Amino acid sequence: MFSQNPVFIPGPTNIPEELRRAISNPSIDHRSDTFVEMFRPALEGVKRILKTTSGEAFIFPSTGTGAWEATITNLLSPGDTILAARHGMFSHRWIDLCQRHGMNVEIIKEEWGKGAPVDAFAAAFAADKAHAIKAVLVTHNETATGVRSDVAAVRKALDASNHPALLFVDGVSSIASMDFRMDEWGVDAAVTGSQKGFMLPSGLAILGISQKAMQITAEAKSYRCFFDFKDMQKTNATGGFPYTPPANLIRGLDTAIKMLEGEGLENVFARHHRIAEGVRRAVAAWNMKLCAKDPSLYSETVSAILTPEGFNATDIVTHAAKKYNVAFGVGLGDVAGKVFRIGHLGSLTDVMALSGIAAAEMTMADLGLDIRLGSGVAAAQDYYRGHSAMAQKDAA
Repeated sequence: MFSQNPVFIPGPTNIPEELRRAISNPSIDHRSDTFVEMFRPALEGVKRILKTTSGEAFIFPSTGTGAWEATITNLLSPGDTILAARHGMFSHRWIDLCQRHGMNVEIIKEEWGKGAPVDAFAAAFAADKAHAIKAVLVTHNETATGVRSDVAAVRKALDASNHPALLFVDGVSSIASMDFRMDEWGVDAAVTGSQKGFMLPSGLAILGISQKAMQITAEAKSYRCFFDFKDMQKTNATGGFPYTPPANLIRGLDTAIKMLEGEGLENVFARHHRIAEGVRRAVAAWNMKLCAKDPSLYSETVSAILTPEGFNATDIVTHAAKKYNVAFGVGLGDVAGKVFRIGHLGSLTDVMALSGIAAAEMTMADLGLDIRLGSGVAAAQDYYRGHSAMAQKDAA
């Protein structure tokens, strides 16, 4: 059945018509000036989105998982010690990837619904007098639980102990939607993908790598070929690629960056906060709670909503898809069956968000939950009316 309903999963996100047109182009010679003219601006644009002037930007044909692997294989060696917290499905998967590459991962187990444990990290850095820890992994926005972590605080903990470990940050569901400051936060490797804040189909692994990290690539003993930073850096210098590039996605990335900067990055972040807060008001009106344990942890891109004990939250996702042709996210890992997720990132407006809230209400009412139709919609409406982009512009 044909549907124009927006998706409410935390990626892939809705693709604006302008981007659909940008990626729907005839084939070009990827060794021509035409490719160079669109590739170089895309690389420079990635740096601006990451807020780095000193770091290197890389674009690989892959996804966020490929960006994880590129980071690990270019900057570490088998047997290296990595510090990481397991507090959600995606922090868990990055740990698993490192272990499969032969890394020694020191794991701090944290409750799902909480962020990266800064105090525990700080204690580990202070105790590591021999500086065995080569890198620390931080999931900026844990997509499974709707929780953000304080990247800047982890950097402060590293600096306070004079620890040389590299800071690797998974920004897959935050970058281009939530404020990210690579240089200011001292991030050595920032990873993301094309299918979330950049509003494109999946297919691009996007990375920012600090100069400190780039100097370490020669020391890393992990095998890599497709994801080799030095190969990519060498050919990028002349506007090229070491192999056949995904030209249309790169064209789309250049367009996406222009759209984001045309809106204004601060306005993009404000829009995501506004839409997320409307969803949170709706959740409160349903007498439900978020998986995130504290408001300071709330994600601006995805809300993981706890359902009553004994109720299978996955039924909401299944029913909404079958009856209303609307996509929500299921719970993953430790919160599978306990939460359903509303993604509110990328190409989304207040009005689109209201349709998702209404669909969730209808679904939960159909399944017998104690939901009064219109309660969440009304709560979100009240918030959006007073905080719309136009209302804020008029107030200013």
